[in-house]
Amino acid sequence: MVTKVVLDFEKPLFELEAKLNEMRQCLRSSTREQTQSETELLYHDIEALELKVGALRRSIYKNLTRWQKVQLARHPARPYMLDYIYMMTKGFAELAGDRHFSDDKAIVGGFARIEESVSGFSQPVMFIGHQKGRDTKSNLYRNFGMAQPEGYRKALRLMKLAEKFRKPVITLIDTPGAFPGIEAEERGQAEAIAHNLFEMAKLTVPIICVIIGEGASGGAIGLGVGDRILMAENSWYSVISPESCSSILWRSWNYKEQAAEALQLTAEDLLGQGIIDRIIPEPLGGAHTDPDLMAGTLKSILIEELKLLLPKEPGDLVHDRIEKFSAMGVWKEEA
Repeated sequence: MVTKVVLDFEKPLFELEAKLNEMRQCLRSSTREQTQSETELLYHDIEALELKVGALRRSIYKNLTRWQKVQLARHPARPYMLDYIYMMTKGFAELAGDRHFSDDKAIVGGFARIEESVSGFSQPVMFIGHQKGRDTKSNLYRNFGMAQPEGYRKALRLMKLAEKFRKPVITLIDTPGAFPGIEAEERGQAEAIAHNLFEMAKLTVPIICVIIGEGASGGAIGLGVGDRILMAENSWYSVISPESCSSILWRSWNYKEQAAEALQLTAEDLLGQGIIDRIIPEPLGGAHTDPDLMAGTLKSILIEELKLLLPKEPGDLVHDRIEKFSAMGVWKEEA
């Protein structure tokens, strides 16, 4: 069970909601001694406060700063990779190990079937993604979603398996970065990520990459080369986290808000820059406020994207993917 977390910018809203709940409780526990006029007055006050709460909620969540979106992306109640798998798919069969060193629990992968009853669409898919923990014990088990070289090698092994059986690949990205420990570097962290980029670029099956939470640095891009790049509305994707950027530029983490603004790391920013292809809308307040609705939205969008990609020839997929990434960051110099 995740302890309820209230972010700083949400406190005024939660204070109003607490007051509203008190008034509702007062109404439910009202006695016969209360006059009809008193009860009607309480009803009127509750309705007025409900309107105020609704307006404040819309005002807060429709005008989030970049740093506030980073905070929502890290919310401990936010759905993680396995949550989406179990809500969206059937018959998930996890596959473990990289066949070289060990099984990295920060990356989970396996085949599952995604279906749409209305159209009759049914497709086996290789799902691969980062998995965080909900508490101290599970976070240690999952290494806080920070993969090591064996995690990226496991991911590549599963992608090659999907290619062998002509099944599409969907990656769900949610990591604060690749694990920066000395032992990870000794086992070839940079090489493992670079090798994934090279192999994903020429994989002959459709690849859809989805940033569902945090998308930091090489830890994210190691699963991030695809035909379609999608981002959840309140996720972030950047070469560096705002805190690390702040510590480098200002020698302090106190400027993380300014760093987040400068990095332009939100879904809206990256869609405008052509880095991603589509934004996945979230329930008002974030994906954690209604995980079932969020999973349903993501599932329907994934099915739409799969229907567009599956008819493509392998050679066209590879050509278009390489062209897509080659066009990023291109500029012209005027004489």
